[in-house]
Amino acid sequence: MRTPRRDLLRWQFDLTWSLAGIHLDALTAADFLWEPAGVTWTVRPDADGIWRPDWADTEPDPAPVPTIGWLTWHIGWWWGSAINHAERLTPPARENVHWPGDGPAAIACVRDLGTEWERVLDGLTEPDLDRPTAYPWPADAGLTLAHMAGWVNAELMKNVAEIGHLRMLRAASLA
Repeated sequence: MRTPRRDLLRWQFDLTWSLAGIHLDALTAADFLWEPAGVTWTVRPDADGIWRPDWADTEPDPAPVPTIGWLTWHIGWWWGSAINHAERLTPPARENVHWPGDGPAAIACVRDLGTEWERVLDGLTEPDLDRPTAYPWPADAGLTLAHMAGWVNAELMKNVAEIGHLRMLRAASLA
């Protein structure tokens, strides 16, 4: 059965995902932890070897420029949380979402999330799309799963553009 809103959300995701592939396929291992500015957010191993992101509950001024490693962690955190919310599961706390430790593993995680998101989108019905959700907004915002799906696609496009820009800046700095 065709569901026009789901079909539009799936089309939007497929477009964004095809653009993501251009940048994900071109990344090198050295791209992930390259710091493009003096003020950056990145991922670092703690004393136990667990890769944790830089974070502040209130964004610093000036805002740090994220590394590709940080951005891939960030995608894993928010996208995994969105999938959990769509499936009515409780997502892990941000502090419990870690970077996998290297570029290829980070890309594999992002690609796995893409596969999961396709499954979620393909399973949505029109009534599902009208279901209220409080992610990533406050519970009283009155938004639905359709809003969240549109936000996921937009947030992914933004993060992919950031990754692509950082990748191109690094390549240009080495030329």
